[in-house]
Amino acid sequence: MAATTSSNDRFNTDAATWDENLTVQRATGLAHKAYLAHLEADTDAAPLATSDVLEIGCGTGLLSLALAPAVASLVAVDPAEGMIAALNAKLESQPSTTNVRTVCATLHDADDPQLQAAVAAGTGVNNGGEKGKRRFDLVVSHLVLHHVPDLDELLAVMFACLRPGGRVLLTDFEDFGPAARSFHPEAKMDGVARHGLKRTDMAALLARVGFEDLRVETAFSVDKHVETQLGSGDVGPLVKFPFLLCSGRKP
Repeated sequence: MAATTSSNDRFNTDAATWDENLTVQRATGLAHKAYLAHLEADTDAAPLATSDVLEIGCGTGLLSLALAPAVASLVAVDPAEGMIAALNAKLESQPSTTNVRTVCATLHDADDPQLQAAVAAGTGVNNGGEKGKRRFDLVVSHLVLHHVPDLDELLAVMFACLRPGGRVLLTDFEDFGPAARSFHPEAKMDGVARHGLKRTDMAALLARVGFEDLRVETAFSVDKHVETQLGSGDVGPLVKFPFLLCSGRKP
């Protein structure tokens, strides 16, 4: 998972007002509902109540804190210090949330010392793993993949972070054509690697790193005001952006 210094700078700056973004709020709430519905329907998945969860690209923790009450433990990872600081502040103000640990890092390795230390400090129930390394039952990531230049690397890291039988659930807006570019105003293009996900590409990428039981489907849509013209900086018409839910299982 690669993250540029400039994109981290952007997200460090945006962290203070991130939770005020209505599109982020709506999309995260819908992703949370989609994840729960998907896992409820997946009778072979580990029960959430006993699941150790990893969120990659957690931002200020909107999704992490929504999932936390339902899971055994959750490790929230983000490369932007400002985002992790915002999540840590929330956790300090919510002492009853004891099963979330945070890591400020760009993950390149499932055995990353910071990640392993966070898992060891958590409250999960499944502490074993291949050769003693700690792994997860579920990896989630929301509105992250369009920022990642090398999806093969990131998906391979996610695969390595899972226990056998573990699941991955990924949500991001779909590349449905030229209009998908308008999801971001031109002034916010720094760190944008692609204008949404292509469903055929995602299925192939997930299969290539080893995932099975693949599903790539439209889970929900979000209406978002876009610029009248690229780079105009104004608040223009509403555009409906479909979001894909990409899922797979590690054999």
